[in-house]
Amino acid sequence: MTQVFPPPPRAGEFSELVRKRLDDVRNSGGTRETVTVDWNGQPLHCEVIDYPIDAVYYNPGTHRIRAQRSHTPAKDAALSRDPWGGESQEYLQFLLKADPANPDRRDVDFDKLRDSLQQFGQNDPGLITHHGILVNGNTRTAALRELGQQTMRVGVLPESFTWADINSVELSLQLRRDHRRDYSYINRLLAMEEQASLGRTPDAIAKDFRIRVSTYQQERWILSTIREQIDRSQSGGGAGLRLVDFEDHQEKLKELHRAYEKLAAVEPDRADVLKELRMAAIILGFAKTDVRHIDEGFRDRYLSRTIPGGLSEPAVERAAVTVPGLSGVTLPGPSSAVSSARAINDKVLRAKAMASATGSTLPEQDRREAQDVFEGVKDAFDKAIDAAGRDARLKKRKQMAPARLADACADIDLSVIELVQARASRSLDEEAFDEAVLKLRESLRKLAQQAGRGAATPGDGVAWLLEAVALEAS
Repeated sequence: MTQVFPPPPRAGEFSELVRKRLDDVRNSGGTRETVTVDWNGQPLHCEVIDYPIDAVYYNPGTHRIRAQRSHTPAKDAALSRDPWGGESQEYLQFLLKADPANPDRRDVDFDKLRDSLQQFGQNDPGLITHHGILVNGNTRTAALRELGQQTMRVGVLPESFTWADINSVELSLQLRRDHRRDYSYINRLLAMEEQASLGRTPDAIAKDFRIRVSTYQQERWILSTIREQIDRSQSGGGAGLRLVDFEDHQEKLKELHRAYEKLAAVEPDRADVLKELRMAAIILGFAKTDVRHIDEGFRDRYLSRTIPGGLSEPAVERAAVTVPGLSGVTLPGPSSAVSSARAINDKVLRAKAMASATGSTLPEQDRREAQDVFEGVKDAFDKAIDAAGRDARLKKRKQMAPARLADACADIDLSVIELVQARASRSLDEEAFDEAVLKLRESLRKLAQQAGRGAATPGDGVAWLLEAVALEAS
């Protein structure tokens, strides 16, 4: 749902200042600059004014840093209570300068923007409401303040605009193809969720975000899964994972969705096992190429050998679920494999949340124990993934020779067609073709020599090859 904020302090004073600046522009007699935004599918031309930077507020509802607000839960809570206070506005400024995936680091893209503004000045105007709230240009404002600038060029939205209008305009500006700094991945997901909460159809939202409807459905599944993981990570000490913790996992989450959907169509329980174990590996920080080695049989074949006994809870079959209102109708509960995989993932989620909690009241001893659990499970996954990778490489080597021979057969089939066409058009280079056939004969001899080694009872194919080469040699 669209969040509605109260008017900021000094709203009347800033509104009067905006009116005076607009009057100055209209009475100047010169060419008036405007900035065009999309509002309800129609162009809206907003007049541009020079406005004091110290008279603007960062937008607490901006989509740009919505996920990053959870970086420091105490400050996020304060921001919700008092979005216009000094501490809250400073927190917003800090997040605007921070790396979206790790707000403890400064964003290199922010520094590039600041350097560009210092060298070339402000090319495009920002956008504010009549109360001085930034709708577009929050990051530019942070950069200009760091450079010590006193004013900035901003377009002014109509005084009648609601928070729903403000959010709609901000989103339309962000989704322009030529925008210089995209929303982070999680913030895009949150923007889609907000649009859905307004009752918009998947087709309309997908069109706005310039994606297919299937991609939109995938993104909604991913955000739902992330929220589920966050809920399950919360423990008694108030620690829990945050939206920002999933910023770097976009491709891994997309691959998980594709694998899950494919398997769920035929074996839902095995798909749930796959989902739980891959999510655990993602939280543990494994690379995309490592996560790919985790399939629905990963736990039984590899992880069961490496995971510490205290972390591998015995698999317990969940009781069947009775359907309310339907006497005697029950549905089977999750299988023991699903329950076990879920238990492993829960341990990873809670250990990660407790070990990385900032500003919480967790005892240091609990934090250290959580870190030990996290490292223990990560080591177990590391060994299991390594074993799965070795088996995958071995399987690939076993299949390499047959695969190459199949490719050669396909090339020969194509050669037959091209030979017929060349003969029909009398364009065949007979000498080159004869030389190629001699090379084929030599290759078949080498293949037969290797295929016959150690084969006491060769199959039909190898037996034919050996016999054909033997006849040719006699």
